[in-house]
Amino acid sequence: MRKTLVPGEQVIVTTRPQPRKLAGAAVAFVLAPALAAFASAWVIRGGAARLAPALGRQWTPWLVTACVLAAAAVWLGYCLPRLLRWQGTRYTLTSQRMVARYGLLNRRDQQVNLASVRNLTVHESLLQRLVRSGNISLETGYQGVVTFRDVPEVARFRDFILDAIGELPDDSVARPGGAAHYPAGAFPEDMREGGRDDR
Repeated sequence: MRKTLVPGEQVIVTTRPQPRKLAGAAVAFVLAPALAAFASAWVIRGGAARLAPALGRQWTPWLVTACVLAAAAVWLGYCLPRLLRWQGTRYTLTSQRMVARYGLLNRRDQQVNLASVRNLTVHESLLQRLVRSGNISLETGYQGVVTFRDVPEVARFRDFILDAIGELPDDSVARPGGAAHYPAGAFPEDMREGGRDDR
């Protein structure tokens, strides 16, 4: 991320989503080999041959191998993709923008310029409140609403965003070339209707 910073931009905080969605993968990671070991022991003790007489002792190595492959399929097909998806997701807040990066091999970036943020909303479900995470939605004028899901320590992260927005340069600073830019409603008193007239 530091290689893509613009001059004067600083990283404030980098985090990953709350790993609550890995709970199912963690349970499967533990249960799959346990069930495979139980099924293998049952096959070796002759349970398969008693249940289906056609499955004699000559089928035992094949059935045990099938149990091991089933556990490996759960690991590789269910647990690993979810772990890699979580590992490849990062939320980075800088002094100028909020960046979400998704993926390890096929990468997708989502960026929101803090100067364009008009509204910040935090939504927490009951489960998210228990683990102190939440969804942060940033409403901008031209991008619509961009939502960052399962942000850990969501209240603190929201405060970081608000502090970064509060420290952005003032729009009324003179621009290069000597021209000053004044946002709507912030004209100097001399330029407002009814202001001083030196004629």
